[in-house]
Amino acid sequence: MFYIFGFYKFKKIKKIKKNKKILNIFFIKNEIRGTIILSNEGINGTISGKKNNLNLGIKKIKKVFNFLNFDSENFSFNKFQPFHKCKVKIKKELVPMGININKRSLNGQINPKKWNKIISDENTTLIDARKPFEYEVGTFKNSINPDINNFREFPKFLKKLNKNKPVAMFCTGGIRCEKASVFLEKRGFKNVYQLKGGILNYLKTIKKKDSLWKGECFVFDNRISVKHELAKGSFSMCSGCRKPISTKDKKSIKYEEGVSCPRCHDILTNIQKDRFRMRQKQINIAKGSKKRHIFQKEY
Repeated sequence: MFYIFGFYKFKKIKKIKKNKKILNIFFIKNEIRGTIILSNEGINGTISGKKNNLNLGIKKIKKVFNFLNFDSENFSFNKFQPFHKCKVKIKKELVPMGININKRSLNGQINPKKWNKIISDENTTLIDARKPFEYEVGTFKNSINPDINNFREFPKFLKKLNKNKPVAMFCTGGIRCEKASVFLEKRGFKNVYQLKGGILNYLKTIKKKDSLWKGECFVFDNRISVKHELAKGSFSMCSGCRKPISTKDKKSIKYEEGVSCPRCHDILTNIQKDRFRMRQKQINIAKGSKKRHIFQKEY
């Protein structure tokens, strides 16, 4: 069994290049995989490994960056390792909005049990702060999606909101909404709410019978999507466009395993499709020999 830990911490950090190297060496040595983003404003990531190794990794992060607790964290587990390797990246911002956070927005954080009441108010503007393809996999009823593929465009959408109406935002783990909340508060919004711990915390905490969530939640690893109690979902990944595909998508004549789905079938060139078919053929040969191919993405 592999344990998965998602987290973020807003904290001014120094010696980023040196600490990146320290984490890389430690994680590889302890067989911890996943993606971590380092920035002057903090750290954000999701990592996975065997339970004892993962606990060592969590302690190492806290020690290297000198803090006791994460701003947000969530645990889940899976039968297979959901990441192919360890990646530690350095970026200007944890979430690219063109602003840096030096003071967190805590007043509007709503725990999952109170969230249902907040979003059931018809006067509340409910915003899904994720990308369109994530929104299509699942969301809360009556939510609005900005329909943007680059988070730097999010402030333009936020500027159009009515300051006199309550605004409730949610995203996968909470970090995108936390940064957006700071942006809105600086613009004079008084009633800004964010789902504490994000969708993952909600699905883990709220029972399905009491849930207002519809569909599944896309995650950026080889589980592709998760359901309530963070159980692995039913979505797969299209090898042509790298977007999630449902069981319904697979019934389409435009779906071809390892090649295309209804979303990208008419966009891909014949040269691309032939190349993807060759790749899938190599994967199938490897599977037949009970081996794993370097391009194999799904388990």
